[in-house]
Amino acid sequence: MSGASGLDWPGLMRAGMQGLGLHPGQFWSLTPAELALMLGVGPSAAAMTRSRLDMLMQQWPDNQEKSHDGI
Repeated sequence: MSGASGLDWPGLMRAGMQGLGLHPGQFWSLTPAELALMLGVGPSAAAMTRSRLDMLMQQWPDNQEKSHDGI
């Protein structure tokens, strides 16, 4: 989506408004990362595997205790 001369705004606008059917306000409120995700371009994250999920669960366990405000 980017090159030496910057972003191809006409191409991005065509892809967003014509290809995705976004209204101008919707298009301009997107971040470049959101637009890239919607267009299916850019780096993609690997699928979550069970071993990766287990590692994340060990690293970030759910807190079983409630705080004073109930959260």
